Amino acid sequence: MLNWTGDTAAGLQLLGAALDELRETAFSGHYMTLLGGFAGALGRAGQVAEGLVAIEEALTRSDRTQARWYVAELLRVKGELILLRGAPNCVEAGQDQFLKSLDWARRQGALAWELRTATSLARLWRDESRVPEARELLTPIYDRYTEGFGTADLVASKTLLESL
Repeated sequence: MLNWTGDTAAGLQLLGAALDELRETAFSGHYMTLLGGFAGALGRAGQVAEGLVAIEEALTRSDRTQARWYVAELLRVKGELILLRGAPNCVEAGQDQFLKSLDWARRQGALAWELRTATSLARLWRDESRVPEARELLTPIYDRYTEGFGTADLVASKTLLESL
């Protein structure tokens, strides 16, 4: 996770340069993880178009190398970026990415990705006045956890559930 207390633009530039150097190495599994995080950071810094380019690169690489263990998270990030872009039909397009992400996470048995995506989708549904659906989606996933309640993802999920 990036530390947002410094010069964000300089940090993103440095990270982008490091990713450019890694692009052609055998570091591909970790490269997708870093690229996905970079895409999200670009979006949060207001560089949504660049974030979408980065996330598409990560998804393409994942498909090409058949390294699909991270696809659920990449799709979730893509959904968040689509929502940040704010174009016409962005709610439907973002929701579609979240639903694809949930499907991947469930098929892989990846509870952490499922929680993270369900939190994103529940937040979207809350904002769209679909509160009962948001609660019905997120509650059973959150309830499957027995530990780790201090982690950022579980804290965010609990906070969202409490607001529903």
